Amino acid sequence: MRVHICGVRGSTPAPGADFLRYGGHTSCLALARDGEEVPRLLLDAGTGVRTVGTLLGERAFEGTILLTHLHWDHLQGLPFFDAGDRDDARAVLVIPDQENGQSASAVLGRTMSPPMFPMMPQELRGSWSFETIGPGESTIEGLDVLVREIPHKGGRTFGYRVTDGRATLAYMPDHCPTALGPGPDGWGEYHPAALELAAGVDLLVHDAQIFPGELAQEARFGHAVVDYAVELGRRAGARHVLLFHHRPDRTDAALDALADRLSEHADVSLAEQGTTIAL
Repeated sequence: MRVHICGVRGSTPAPGADFLRYGGHTSCLALARDGEEVPRLLLDAGTGVRTVGTLLGERAFEGTILLTHLHWDHLQGLPFFDAGDRDDARAVLVIPDQENGQSASAVLGRTMSPPMFPMMPQELRGSWSFETIGPGESTIEGLDVLVREIPHKGGRTFGYRVTDGRATLAYMPDHCPTALGPGPDGWGEYHPAALELAAGVDLLVHDAQIFPGELAQEARFGHAVVDYAVELGRRAGARHVLLFHHRPDRTDAALDALADRLSEHADVSLAEQGTTIAL
């Protein structure tokens, strides 16, 4: 499996000279199965989804976009996804089941419609369908996906475990474990859903938006501390932890300093936009 890192930021994009090395686009991963040239499963559709077209060359997107939740930074790239907004595109957009029973198109239309936006999701060109998914096991674009609900403020949020039978990825870009209590380290509980998703994976892509000293102030936004992600990976037996969803004002220099602090952990690295990881 190849994992293309298309967007690494949380909350808002981060443009400017101070954010060039790690990147400024919001959350998006593009997954390609072993032996396939192009990705067919996208995890989230932040502004990073705009770069997926580069991976496709001249091709239209044909595949599935699986959203973890519906906050702006995870879907704001959708109407600007050129490879998906063309007559020959085929796309299935999947969101978490909503507790109030609303359909995917109805929920998406709350943010992508006038007066907040000039067009509706149904106005994207090509063959688009909008679906929901619930906790459990599914097969999506030839990949096996385990879905579990994880705590995150402001709407139902899922984490995903994706495997092609040879390699396995866990994806939890927004995770607020302190919602379940302080846990043994004060960073939140290492709860069953997170441990199940991350157990023995080749790559754990995890929310690392805040530093320990920022927890008291920033916890209200529903994110995880860097050190929680590292320790979750250790407890779950993940082979590698990729710190993701960088705070939008976290400069390259600040992220370099974080990498230096964690340099003793050979199995931990920071997500960089535009890189590809072969699992």
